[in-house]
Amino acid sequence: MEQAAVPSYVREQKMNQWIETYADDIKKICFVYLADRSQAEDALQDTFLKAWKSMPAYERKGVENDKAWLMRIAINVCRDYHKTGWFCHVDKHQDMDTIAAYIPAKDEQDRELVMDICNLPAKYKQVVLLYYYQGMNMREAAQALGIPASTAQRRLKKAESLLKAAWIGGEEDDA
Repeated sequence: MEQAAVPSYVREQKMNQWIETYADDIKKICFVYLADRSQAEDALQDTFLKAWKSMPAYERKGVENDKAWLMRIAINVCRDYHKTGWFCHVDKHQDMDTIAAYIPAKDEQDRELVMDICNLPAKYKQVVLLYYYQGMNMREAAQALGIPASTAQRRLKKAESLLKAAWIGGEEDDA
């Protein structure tokens, strides 16, 4: 027997709550991933549009972590943007001040670290942003990325190793 449909006003309330709670975090992730303010804003809107369309599946599955679910949608939206022909023509080299506006940095050293994180390969950058800048635990970050927690943990360790090598010098092999 099918579940009774959730009334639309309940879905609207849920969506409004998500927008109020998670919009800034999602926009930051999209900006760092896409390196373009207007595309990050578009990706934010597309994320919530896809979330709205996926509400019935969300309700059926009984998603435990709203933030991880929304971040996964946002990351997938950003991946889709990367596949478009338009993305090839976007200037992906934002200045430090623009990126720093989206990720808080206390001083010049923090800004340099943010830039180094932005220059990591996507699979490492994603886990660092979710874990350190979004405050997700490893299970939540893995869920948002759609990967096993052990893979997320390995990627985080590799990202930390790459960042350490960039800061203290030395050679790092690619994994």
